[in-house]
This record gives sequence, C-alpha cells and structure tokens, in this order.
Amino acid sequence: MRTQVGIVGAGPAGLMLSHLLHRAGIESVILENRSRDYIESRIRAGLIEQWASDLLVETGVGTRMQHEGMFHNGVYFAFGGALHYINFRELVGKGVTIYGQQEVIKDLVARRLADGGTILFETSDVSIHDFVGRAPKIRFRHEGGDVELACDFIGGCDGFHGICRPSIPATALTAYDREYPFGWVGILSESPPPEHELIYAYHERGFALYTMRSPTLSRLYVQCAPDDDIENWPDARIWHELHARIGGTRKLAEGPMLQKGITAMRSFVVEPMQYGRLFLAGDSAHIQPPTGAKGMNLALADVSVLARAITEFYRNGRSDLLERYSATCLRRVWKAQRFSWWMTQLFHLDATHNAFDRKRQLAELDYVTSSEAAMRSLAENYAGLPVEI
Repeated sequence: MRTQVGIVGAGPAGLMLSHLLHRAGIESVILENRSRDYIESRIRAGLIEQWASDLLVETGVGTRMQHEGMFHNGVYFAFGGALHYINFRELVGKGVTIYGQQEVIKDLVARRLADGGTILFETSDVSIHDFVGRAPKIRFRHEGGDVELACDFIGGCDGFHGICRPSIPATALTAYDREYPFGWVGILSESPPPEHELIYAYHERGFALYTMRSPTLSRLYVQCAPDDDIENWPDARIWHELHARIGGTRKLAEGPMLQKGITAMRSFVVEPMQYGRLFLAGDSAHIQPPTGAKGMNLALADVSVLARAITEFYRNGRSDLLERYSATCLRRVWKAQRFSWWMTQLFHLDATHNAFDRKRQLAELDYVTSSEAAMRSLAENYAGLPVEI
C-alpha cells in the first residue's frame, strides 16, 4: 500500500488529522487496532472548548453537535456552603460545549468514510520503520494478511499506551511525569444533573465534580485514593459522598448507575513531539488531570498544527512548519498542563494537607470567585486559548 500520511490510531487526533488533510487534498490511511463499534461506544469525557467546537462546525463535522450538544456559558464553584457562578461568556465572550468524545468520533468516522477515506479497523502487530529517513513504513496485519504501508509521514495518534512513542529511541526523548496522590470514582447515572452547567465542589471530605452527558444522564465524580478498589465503593457510599460534597447547594437526584470506575490522576509530557518524520499528537505525547478538561482539546490543537505544516510542505515545499511542530504544540501543551495542575491543586485534598493548606485553598477559591481579573484568567484558560498554527 502507498499513501502520503500514515496515521496510527482512530481517536479524535487521528480522525481529525485525516479529515483536515483530506480537505487539503492530501491522502491518508488510518490504522486502528479496535473495531468501529468499540471506538464509537467507548465513553469518554466530552467538554469542547470554543475554538474546537468552531473547528468542528467549520470543517463540516459539527452539525449533530450543534443539535445535540449542551452549550455552557460558565461553571459553578461550590465551597463554604454556597454556589458561585463564573460566566465565561460575559468575561471573555466564549463558552464550552458538552458533547461526548465518542460522539465526535462517530461524526468523524462517518465523514471520513463518506469522503472515501481509508480506515482499517482491527489491525494487529503494528510497527513503524524508517521514519528517520524520507520513506517511512508501517507494517501490520489486517484480515489475516501481512501489509506494509509506505508513506511520507507518520502521525502517531495512538494514545499513551500506543506503539509510536516507544518506537523513538529513549535517548532522544525527555519525559516529564507527575503522579497525584488521589484519583476519582466516576459514575454515569440515569438521573438529571443537579445544574444545567458543571459544578466543581471543594469539601473537607474531598473534591467532587457534577457534570452531565445529557439532560437525563449525569456524569459524577468523587475524590478517592489513587490505588482504591471500586469494590470499596458500593452505590450507597457514592451517593452519600456526592450528597455530602455538594453541601446542600443544589438538590441531587439519584438514579441507576450505568457505569462505575476509578481514574488515576497523572500529568505527562514528552519532548520533543517529533522524531524524523514521525509526529506524536494527543495522548501519545501528553496527558493531564481531567480537572482542566483539556484532553481532547489538546489532541485537536496538535493535529490542527500538524495538518497545516504538512499542507504547506506539499503545496509550497516548506519544511519550516514541520520543523517547528513540536515547539509550536508544546507552548500550548505546557499552558494546559499548568492550568490542569492549578485546577487540581485548587480543589483536592491529600494526606500532606493541614489546616493551613485548607485555609489557603479557601482563600484562593474566594479570590477566584470575587476578582474579575482572576475570573477572566480562569475563563480564558477554561474556554480555550487560541491555537497557534
């Protein structure tokens, strides 16, 4: 097989990269080790920054989001028995959209296939070769046969546990890693959310987050130990903690739990995000605590930069944007890491915290919700910084 860009991974990064390249007249092939049904049904968070929702609409894959997405103008912070609203729209003229990542994937898959794109599902034994030179290759098995895909560039969009990043010599990369001393118990409940927009709650029992997937489906989280076992969290205990941590600021309806699990919290960045003609994007290059809601947004930002750079290479013979890909992306990545860390430390308690730390957190929450300058900074980061391409 032969194509211009070989893409490993059919998540938001890989699919959007292929879609943007197609719009520029550039061919690509996507390899995915899971089935179409699996990637379209795998539930993931779905808070989309303003620029990213605009991108989906502008590139023709945002129609369903416009009809089914939940558009939010701000967020609530709950602490001290009160609810404080921060209106992003009034502060910076932007909002966010709740629309599940799996829904974005459905829309992108449907569009790529309708446009004649090639997505090879259920591939196995994927390996990448010769990406230091000008003739990269991807080898894999598909439908019982061995296949070699020749290409000009490789998009490593296969996630944190994928094969692309480990294929780069360890000596060529620097990894920045931080694990946090807490995790989240997360549930999907068949019940209406307590508010029409997100609630971030600070409480002496630990952090809680009240979000949603639809007007009738709530996505709810409570802080727990990072190595906790979900067996230690029967439904009754989860509901008890959710009621306690919202602090009576809103009525919380209960319903059947459709999903339940524990998520560890981690920050990770690898530099550089490119090696030869292999370009890492999304979770293959960086992950961050979900407190800042940056995962899918960073993936879309990465491939927006990469698609522009590849397009300029083919159209005008320019390689400078490709050479600057990593540096361009990392400026945004580190700002998102800083914001995600800041949101995490603002709301979470850990074993090292004493009375001073709790008073400091409450003072910071009070400042953030009472200072226009502080609220504006929060709104600017949460709703999405501009993408530099």
